[in-house]
Amino acid sequence: MQNRARTIAIEELRERIQNLEGGSVRTREALPFGVDEIDRHLPGGGLALGALHEVAGGGNGALDGAAAALFTAGIAARTKGKVFWCVTRQDLFMPGIVQAGLSNNRVIMVECRDEKGILDCFEESLRCRGVGAVIGELARLPMTASRRLQLAAETSGVLGIAIRRWRRQADVSDFGHPTAAVTRWRISVLPSQPLPVPGIGRARWYLELLRCRAAESADYVVEACDAKGRLGLPADLANRSPSKDAWATSAAG
Repeated sequence: MQNRARTIAIEELRERIQNLEGGSVRTREALPFGVDEIDRHLPGGGLALGALHEVAGGGNGALDGAAAALFTAGIAARTKGKVFWCVTRQDLFMPGIVQAGLSNNRVIMVECRDEKGILDCFEESLRCRGVGAVIGELARLPMTASRRLQLAAETSGVLGIAIRRWRRQADVSDFGHPTAAVTRWRISVLPSQPLPVPGIGRARWYLELLRCRAAESADYVVEACDAKGRLGLPADLANRSPSKDAWATSAAG
């Protein structure tokens, strides 16, 4: 245990030295969302690759939790290579993941006994170069563990996404604790836009960027991922800036 803590301290010290020296710090590539309002706000014009990100549902319900998984699947769908998805419960709805653009032929499910196993598999998978993305479903993400994941992602250039899931309401407060993740997102389900004919319109999400390194927080009303993993901007919001007022109006409708 002491050796592991010493290794973490050395890695963090090296990172600080690189930041002070400059020049040797790797420039991160970015994965655009394809929505100008979001990409313009994010440093680099998109979601940073070679970095750790956090995603959670807006509530403790199954609907928001499913939206968080689909949002993550849409991001992974736009990467290249296999996608490792680390879970403790086999409740991933593959037809929905495929509908969000992520082919089941690309997904490698890694079933772990507990969250310690998820953190270990998450970190080791992130160190594999050539992987498209690594996803881990976690209730708790301690700062030390998140730093290890972030360092592993920086080393390989692989995208890492931690989906925060909670079995107990008491564990939700852990999402407010600081981590080393570059961004933190929260997704809530909104009513779909009414159609002129009977049917169900494209799902809508209220997307909150709660934390972003080198940028301010923001929120957006978006249409759910399409078959290529891309978000959309609702037609009634395309010519104006998304806001909480717009979200409240949509929710009320």
